[in-house]
Amino acid sequence: MFHPSEPLVRAAPGAGAAPAEALPRWRLDDLYEGLDSPRFAEDLKRLGHECREFAAVYRGALAGLLSARNASEKLHEAIARYEAIDDLATRIMSFAGLSYAENTIDPVRAKFYGDAQEKVTAASTDLLFFQLELNRLDDIALGRAMERKPLSRYRPWIEDLRREKPYQLDDRIERLFHEKSVTGQSAWNRLFDETIASLRFEIDGQEMTLEPALNLFQDPDEQVRERASDAIAATLKDNLRVFALISNVLAKDKEISDQWRGFKDVAASRHLSNRVEPEVVGAMVAAVRGAYPRLSHRYYRLKARWFGKDRLRHWDRNAPLPDAPRAVYDWSQARAAVLGAYRAFSPKMADIAETFFERQWIDAPVAPGKAPGAFAHPTSPSVHPYVLLNYQGKPRDVMTLAHELGHGVHQVLAAPNGPLMAPTPLTLAETASVFGEMLTFQALLAEAKEPRERRAMLASKVEDMLNTVVRQIAFYTFERSLHEERREGELTAERICQLWMAAQSESLGPSIELMPGYETFWTYIPHFVHSPFYVYAYAFGDCLVNSLYGVYRKAEPGFVEKYFALLSAGGSKHYSELLAPFGLDARDPAFWNIGLSMIEGLIDELESLPA
Repeated sequence: MFHPSEPLVRAAPGAGAAPAEALPRWRLDDLYEGLDSPRFAEDLKRLGHECREFAAVYRGALAGLLSARNASEKLHEAIARYEAIDDLATRIMSFAGLSYAENTIDPVRAKFYGDAQEKVTAASTDLLFFQLELNRLDDIALGRAMERKPLSRYRPWIEDLRREKPYQLDDRIERLFHEKSVTGQSAWNRLFDETIASLRFEIDGQEMTLEPALNLFQDPDEQVRERASDAIAATLKDNLRVFALISNVLAKDKEISDQWRGFKDVAASRHLSNRVEPEVVGAMVAAVRGAYPRLSHRYYRLKARWFGKDRLRHWDRNAPLPDAPRAVYDWSQARAAVLGAYRAFSPKMADIAETFFERQWIDAPVAPGKAPGAFAHPTSPSVHPYVLLNYQGKPRDVMTLAHELGHGVHQVLAAPNGPLMAPTPLTLAETASVFGEMLTFQALLAEAKEPRERRAMLASKVEDMLNTVVRQIAFYTFERSLHEERREGELTAERICQLWMAAQSESLGPSIELMPGYETFWTYIPHFVHSPFYVYAYAFGDCLVNSLYGVYRKAEPGFVEKYFALLSAGGSKHYSELLAPFGLDARDPAFWNIGLSMIEGLIDELESLPA
């Protein structure tokens, strides 16, 4: 799962980083041997054949299967066959996507990815009928069939699927939406990716890609940070028309889809896919925005004081503290830190995470054309996840490694649920990642001996939490404004910049001065393009994990077992059911203040430390 855009900023500067040759590259052989793999070509061909054959057997036949004496067995057989095809398609696209992520500006990889996407989309068109037809089956008769084995295994997936029923369209329209996605949304996503990957930023006579340029916001020299900001802003401004066009087209595309399907609110489809109630998201957003003054505004006022200033410029927001020790972690140290923290919590958790290192499931170095940021991609349950990083040796890179390995552990544990029920809704998808970060942070903090080292670590953690909670809700606020205004007509690039600045100013507060050029910084956030309204899931996950971690710190009996049960459930249970054993209820508006209070407590500790 893609990590939020913020880790692009959180990653460490290049100075002192481990050399690229010392860092591991992943091996994608467990998927396919290479771009010219005969097995890949055979599987693509097999996918088309199996999709056509499936449609020939089951299209128009599901109602008859439901009325059969052995309806449970017949429907189970159909879903199991559908699931196997889904696994094959996911394996194919995972390999194509991960190969493309290795170098998004390589035309050979770009063509390979584009061709695979077209062929998989064409093949899977023959499967569109299946979910639509399942949702047209009689509720009572289907309910009776699901009570019996073996169909009862798929009951969570079927019940989840039927939540989509009110928003599904006629088969021919669904087919049109599906086939046009290749030349519509997917094409604009690819344009964004390739544009971002091709951008170059000239800083101090050196030409660099986005990732290392953003990393310079962590440089201890303020002038370096300022020059980096100016260079980034200049290049983004030169490409502003392209990014504004992409945003306008995709927002309109989403509006058209929402209108056809009957979604009233701009974020309603995301809430449905997340299996979270709109009022729960609304309560969380209100709680976070209400907490801006006592969290981000308060912290940045404190940080400005440490820098001897009334206000910080935006390029100082994530700057290291003036007296912060410049720790650098080589790869072996980062590995030991994360695995040690995981093992202290649970040997099982550490053993799963260690597999990623031993079997080369991690791609760590920065490389030209490589996808920026970090993510853990689950691939298909029949294989295993892969982790992509842009590792450069700073403490925040260690936290990113802990975060992505948390995702990886979660994906491994959920895999036995199968392709249809392994994927976790975003409401819980960040649980293991943020929890893994917290475990690693607490382990490193316990080793900090000097007061200035402790201050630096606490400040870094607070900034990470503000980036995950406050900043992501500001992103969500910006997105809502953009999509709501787009319904009234196309937005100019200047207007999008204004919406961005309004949301950022509200969230960061009076102690951060947003200098000219910052208005363009919305352009590089990939989630606005790839996954509209995804960003609030990070705030959801962080607040949820803060609450979970509070339960863990109280040494509640059986916590580890309950935690692994939560992760192992994948998408087979609603988040409310999985949180109940911990005594937590995210539907209670007061729940969000529990998580926010942990951030507030860390700021309290920072204020109490001697100057």
